[in-house]
Amino acid sequence: MRHDDAYHWPPELLELMIETVPRLIRSKEGVITFLRGAGVSEQLLAPHQALLASEPAKVNKFKIVRSVLGHLNEQGDTALGVRRALLKRVTEFENFSSCWPEDQLKAEGLVAQIRRVVNTKDSFTRMQHERDTERQDRLATQQAARNKAAARRERFSDLRNRLAALFKEEDPYARGAGLEVLLNDLFKTDGVSIRDAFAIRDEEGVTHEQIDGVIEIDGKQYIVEVKWWGKPVDIEPMSRQLVRIMSRAEARGLFISASGFTKPAVAACRDFLTHRVVMLGELREVALLLEREEEIANWVREKARQATIERLPLALLGTDF
Repeated sequence: MRHDDAYHWPPELLELMIETVPRLIRSKEGVITFLRGAGVSEQLLAPHQALLASEPAKVNKFKIVRSVLGHLNEQGDTALGVRRALLKRVTEFENFSSCWPEDQLKAEGLVAQIRRVVNTKDSFTRMQHERDTERQDRLATQQAARNKAAARRERFSDLRNRLAALFKEEDPYARGAGLEVLLNDLFKTDGVSIRDAFAIRDEEGVTHEQIDGVIEIDGKQYIVEVKWWGKPVDIEPMSRQLVRIMSRAEARGLFISASGFTKPAVAACRDFLTHRVVMLGELREVALLLEREEEIANWVREKARQATIERLPLALLGTDF
């Protein structure tokens, strides 16, 4: 909003305009022409034009301007364009030699004063506009954060319901496949880059490897394996996972089991930490993550820290992660 976009001119600006306009124009007819040129309606000018024609001695330039500008100010936004044009004409006035000699210095000073008032009001309006914009941006950011949080809560609620449904699934294959998809969706919920399950095949189409998924956190890639068996994961499937990791430069491993791991499988992973980072996780940890709605990326980071520093591939995290 600009200074002249307000409902009306403030009193100080109105009085300055009333004092200035008559001093800028020498003749009474010239004042009416000046006002008409700014868009003042003939309806407002007609009484003054008629009096000037019939009894010019009774016409006063200041009275004309006071009457016309007063009416314009009372019209509010409907006279916005005219008030704007009048202000523009006055603030851009340069040739004060056209004024009566005794009015020249006074008119020049008044115009300078109006310019200062206008500039001050413009600056205030700009600052107010900036504050309003900043506030609107802040409110929009807060609303976006609330919407994001609400969507995240809804997403976690859906994941919890899906996990509960999987516990009732009797088909082992469907249960395992469902857990893979659920975990992938959990990673996606927190913005973790992920590649869903895929197969490595040779030129003849024969599958040599089945990868449950690959995630990337902090620039590090983790090959993910997910199992939901009726017994703990033993050394044989664990060895296959370790071979997959070793065959890929810089890759790390994350093995999640719903039924735990045997001691030989955990021992093999601990020995493997000499070569690469590999972590073991249990489904109960994932269930706790879903219940607390915590970021799974932080869980992976803490798993990697425990494996790297403490040499604990199976560090069951239940509190601070």
